[in-house]
Amino acid sequence: MRTLLVGARIFDGERFLDDHAVVLESGSIADVVPTASIPADSERETLEGGVLAPGFVDAQVNGGGGVLFNAQPDLNGVAVIAGTHREFGTTALLPTVITDAPEVMAQAIDAVRQATAKERVPGVAGLHLEGPFLAPGRKGAHAAGLIRKMTDADVEHLASTGLETLLVTIAPDQVEPRLIRRLVDGGVTVSLGHSDAAYEEVCAAVDAGARGVTHLFNAMSPMGHRAPGMVGAALDCGDLWCGIIADGHHVHPAVLRNALRAKALPGRLFLVTDAMPTVGCAQERFVLNGRNVRRQNGKVMLEDGTLAGSDLDMAQAVRFVIDQLALAPSEALRMASLYPAQFLRLDRQRGYIRPGYRADLVHLDDNWNVRQTWIAGKGAH
Repeated sequence: MRTLLVGARIFDGERFLDDHAVVLESGSIADVVPTASIPADSERETLEGGVLAPGFVDAQVNGGGGVLFNAQPDLNGVAVIAGTHREFGTTALLPTVITDAPEVMAQAIDAVRQATAKERVPGVAGLHLEGPFLAPGRKGAHAAGLIRKMTDADVEHLASTGLETLLVTIAPDQVEPRLIRRLVDGGVTVSLGHSDAAYEEVCAAVDAGARGVTHLFNAMSPMGHRAPGMVGAALDCGDLWCGIIADGHHVHPAVLRNALRAKALPGRLFLVTDAMPTVGCAQERFVLNGRNVRRQNGKVMLEDGTLAGSDLDMAQAVRFVIDQLALAPSEALRMASLYPAQFLRLDRQRGYIRPGYRADLVHLDDNWNVRQTWIAGKGAH
């Protein structure tokens, strides 16, 4: 069955198109055609204005809809999280487990394996394990007692999960380059974070195959004029992808503008939410590794004031970079879809509106609020 989406301006991942329609067929994009060429008897779905764009891709989602993945690492937990974030335009995400006990990690792997089998849970593209192989001195909200060194047995386990997309955040001052190389050779995408690494240690990790940096600026060695640290290395290395939390709390807007300039070519800065269970619901408190967390004034914090993830959704992040950073809407949309898809190597199916791509789409109004989404051609308001 063919359906034509008409009536909205189209952003195809590169440019805006006026007076065009997107043709959906069997869960994919069959074509993008001028509206004037559509036969009068075609099956149409009329979108009243706004922008039709590639669906958002979020590489770091701890929770949503009242569910924390660490606390409910099962299929139902994954489904609630994915369904909640779909309301905010995210059509592909990685449920994220932060540092926890080995059995929680194993349960999370099994849950995502079930969710991705035959796309049992729409919108789940893989898994992100943020820890436990981090630097205790840059633990952030991670439980210090659960942080540990990576072993050869850990590498073997992570490289044999069977997940098509597995992202693992490690600290390059805690994990040897040889282990990073083995992970990469085993099909794991390695991101660097929660680390006191020196510039040289980051470079060594990149040489070993590390591909990204987790929530740039947060929980990492800062940039100094004689000691560039992890931040300096991330901004200096053109090939390194960097996720950022654009909520106005994690990173000052002036710093975000500098990062955008540093990573402008070839556009290696992308949006993540680092969302917690408060997103998409009225819940104000939850428990993380036995510690109380509260939502207050747009922040999600431990009792000592440490930021513990965010209360951010992807559409809100897009609005923030457009409104607060004066970023062009085209670049903001790429930061929410194409760039994270490229980072996760999902860009052969996601990130563009092109013939042959998945029909993962988001319809936004003129204020960049979500009106509707499609995952594999199936719409939901």
